[in-house]
Amino acid sequence: MSMTVAKRGSRPFMTELRLTCRKSLTLKASAALALMIAAGVGQVLPARAAGEGIVMAPHRAVYEMTLANSKGGSSVTQVSGRMVYELTGSACEGYTQNMRFVTRMESQNGASTLTDLRSSSWEEAKGQRFRFNSTQFRDEKATEVTAGDAARTPTADIKVELTKPSKRDLSIPRGAYFPVQHSIALIEAAKAGRSNFRADLYDGSEKGEKVYDTVSAIGKQTRSQPARKLAGKNVERMDNIVAWPVSIAYYETKSDNKDALPVYELSFLFLENGVSRNLLIDYGDFAIQGDLKEIDFLEPSKCEKK
Repeated sequence: MSMTVAKRGSRPFMTELRLTCRKSLTLKASAALALMIAAGVGQVLPARAAGEGIVMAPHRAVYEMTLANSKGGSSVTQVSGRMVYELTGSACEGYTQNMRFVTRMESQNGASTLTDLRSSSWEEAKGQRFRFNSTQFRDEKATEVTAGDAARTPTADIKVELTKPSKRDLSIPRGAYFPVQHSIALIEAAKAGRSNFRADLYDGSEKGEKVYDTVSAIGKQTRSQPARKLAGKNVERMDNIVAWPVSIAYYETKSDNKDALPVYELSFLFLENGVSRNLLIDYGDFAIQGDLKEIDFLEPSKCEKK
């Protein structure tokens, strides 16, 4: 999901489940959680064309979100909700991601908070341009709206034009990846047999101002189990697909990863076609799991058909 979509004390995107916990069950976990990625050693130049031969399968997936665990210092006692993620487009027309993430969280004192994250983005297939917008609701009231457009330049940093929450221009490092671009690079790394991958990731989270330093670990290649219990259309396309267990840690940029704690960690089983299963978002004092319940594989664009 790079999903969209969590600060260890605030923050997906996405990470905010922005309730009382982190300001992050919002976009980052959204992009991350949305596209869910893999990894590999070394830095792949993001400016180059997206991995040729790798096809991100257009699909609509529904995940049931629940509390996986809660440690002693956490006030979170229960989490329930649903995430609906949709990926459409192709390598010739670009990729569109739409996500809605609704979660209810309950605390030890009995308080209940409902959060609703809605995000949409379009990304040029070669990673040259990225448009995004998201709205965060808390108890049915909009608390944050973000919109912007990021574009690469031939020689300079990436230029970002924000239109919401206010008009503002900023620059981010030219080496940063956009979400789909990051996902494709991670699949490439996994297919190449790499075991880890480090890269900066920009997905428009944190009011469009945040770039995260991501460190990914890829497990041993496996095969997906039969998906006959899943509801949806063409679910047999999930059977016996090459997959990798992946774990991605999100850090503040310029932090010393040897000592710093990640903002959050995202783990999942990442299928070769871009679909993710067995999600786990760990915020340190509590963790949320996402179980895939329904998936519809959508018809690809004509340029994807062979």
